[in-house]
Amino acid sequence: MRHGIIASGNWIVDSVKTIDTLPAAGACATVYTVERSGGGAPHNVLVDLACLKADLPLWAHGAIGDDEGGLFLRRRLVTHGVDTSHLRTTPQAPTSFADVMNARDTNARTFFHFAGANALLAPAAFEDIGVSARIFHLGYLLLLPLLDAPDPQFQTGAARALASLTHQGYKTSVDVISSACGDYRLVLPSLPHTDYLIVNEIEAGGVVGAALRRADGALDWQAVVAAARSLRDAGVREVVVIHFPEGAHALAADGHEATVSSFRVPPQEIQGTVGAGDAFCAGMLFALHEGMGLQECLRFANANARFNLLSSTSTDGARPLAEVLRYLEADQSRRTP
Repeated sequence: MRHGIIASGNWIVDSVKTIDTLPAAGACATVYTVERSGGGAPHNVLVDLACLKADLPLWAHGAIGDDEGGLFLRRRLVTHGVDTSHLRTTPQAPTSFADVMNARDTNARTFFHFAGANALLAPAAFEDIGVSARIFHLGYLLLLPLLDAPDPQFQTGAARALASLTHQGYKTSVDVISSACGDYRLVLPSLPHTDYLIVNEIEAGGVVGAALRRADGALDWQAVVAAARSLRDAGVREVVVIHFPEGAHALAADGHEATVSSFRVPPQEIQGTVGAGDAFCAGMLFALHEGMGLQECLRFANANARFNLLSSTSTDGARPLAEVLRYLEADQSRRTP
């Protein structure tokens, strides 16, 4: 019986710099702190899952450089009990890195990304994986050049890889990067090979070609619901999840829907938002893996993301399962008269 989660995609070493504000071109900003951490979808999701301490088997897959950055990532994973036997070290390119600017005045983060070894991750790497995981998570589409590249049969390399993973018996999960220059249409061929699509409102809107926020910045809830339905109709096989600072919405293939609000975090307690989407994704994947109901899945994912906001790095806010459940129970008590 399949059990556990494997994740692949963008393996990144983050240098997280907390600054006063993101300056205009040619202007200066003050750097308050500099922290080094792992980053990217597979690292963040796997470490967040490991920190739950739920005895869930975890595997890493992908490519890192034969350098200090790659060693740093591998050591972090091993420390957290993640199997790294499918994380390939290559001498052909250095490990990917990102300079992350975390602005205090807005809590917005800006990324300066170097692709490195991630640019070598090809569809062939997803053949004959041979681990007993139930879910295979891939992120981020639009940031993996060989997977975003054209494919004569499947339209994109990512769609080919996901089709292969489906044939091998995995439930497939996909995340997308929020990109100002990526072509969101490249995501569409992957959707018929995706069981769980977990994206934010920017990415969901990009794929369906519709703005999910109004001109004043307010979330358009009706547009969110319509986008989820469009993504399901485009081929997602089991669950579409769209998350945003205000909460999250999910739509199952059978038409069942759920919507939840985010947990409030006092602004003075928010240390950063780096990795918050991946923390949500990790929570959602764990809840789906454990067979929780759709609304329960969203509440658990939101709680997991809430703890992420208490740290400036991508994973240092992660908490054990018992603590997340206690938080959810306390919240339920507050809501129950």
